[in-house]
Amino acid sequence: MTGNRAVVYNKPGSVEIRDTAYPDLILRDGPGVNPLNVGRKCEHGVILKVVTTNICGSDQHMVRGRTTAPSGLILGHEITGEVIEVGRDVEFIQKGDLVSVPFNIACGRCRNCKERHTNVCLNVNPDRPGSAYGYVDMGGWVGGQSEYVMVPYADFQLLKFPDKAQAMEKILDLTMLSDIFPTGYHGAVSAGVRPGSTVYVAGAGPVGLAAAHSAQLLGAAVVIVGDLNAERLAQAKSFGCETVNLREHANLAEQIEQILGTPEVDCAIDCVGFEAHGHGKAHGEAPATVLNSIMEVTRAGGSLGIPGLYVTGDPGAVDEDSKIGTLKIRFGLGWAKSHTFVTGQTPVMKYHRDLMMAILSGRAQIAKAVNATKISLEDAHSAYQEFDRGVSRKFVIDPHGLVR
Repeated sequence: MTGNRAVVYNKPGSVEIRDTAYPDLILRDGPGVNPLNVGRKCEHGVILKVVTTNICGSDQHMVRGRTTAPSGLILGHEITGEVIEVGRDVEFIQKGDLVSVPFNIACGRCRNCKERHTNVCLNVNPDRPGSAYGYVDMGGWVGGQSEYVMVPYADFQLLKFPDKAQAMEKILDLTMLSDIFPTGYHGAVSAGVRPGSTVYVAGAGPVGLAAAHSAQLLGAAVVIVGDLNAERLAQAKSFGCETVNLREHANLAEQIEQILGTPEVDCAIDCVGFEAHGHGKAHGEAPATVLNSIMEVTRAGGSLGIPGLYVTGDPGAVDEDSKIGTLKIRFGLGWAKSHTFVTGQTPVMKYHRDLMMAILSGRAQIAKAVNATKISLEDAHSAYQEFDRGVSRKFVIDPHGLVR
């Protein structure tokens, strides 16, 4: 094998397919690779033939130019693939295995990994705890929106599907295990969703839809999804959610009261993040809007799950404070209501096996919930454009034409 093709961030608003090097078991220099990571040997890793790799809203932030991502960065942290080469130190994963790759890279050896905080591994990113494939400031591990990709720490990280034929039948569901499904589920768990809960989910993008479906799996009595996008709200309604259109009706508490008879919910999940907009027809970008609104509508003693992405560097922010992640949050309100906040990357490995079993048993229908839509590698540019316009689809790249 000598070649590879990948989706590469070119400039704000633009991605392209480029010929790139076939991966090997070493992290070589390239766009975004931390100098201290260059030359890391990965005999504990594997090479995957990518079966599916998804476009994520976090990728879209970079493509919009809202991060410091360098031109030439190979994108993609939602990866499912077949093992075609194993490193010398890999003991249990074998050639031919079909596996899901957690988006957070974790060594399995450090204190955080041993305590199941694989979202903040101490050994994979010289800049700060935590890493991911194909993402800015995450150490420079090469992304998986490509034909082939290298995955380190294979024995620890990879989730092997027990039956390849069965897995391929459900691959559009199983591809969501690398990020979006565990992320939505983590948001729901962090918010304290339990049987009988009333839940508000801010944002009807793919993560919001995954969080809403997760809340249903956890037994929520009512799941309310809010967004400015009518098409995305229709998708949420298609699998049993209540919805509120915040473009048409700016007062969230009033809309919740119309549904529940009370203006508060038991718990709330922020699936929007730092590119949040204000409510109403004349809305503009206001990055603290969602955090403040979910504090307002969550009952005293409730919890807020915050899987939505917030960053420390946003060159396109609306003000100087927001450019470094400083937001005008009504923290006093949250304190007065004794709210619990849970933030940060999702520790995928805490959830992915259970969610795999929910998919294989037919209990979870995540592909239907997020409107999974298969595309080719060549379709990636147009898919990013459609996603940016707010289409209600979760784009799944099938680089080798393996998905029926």
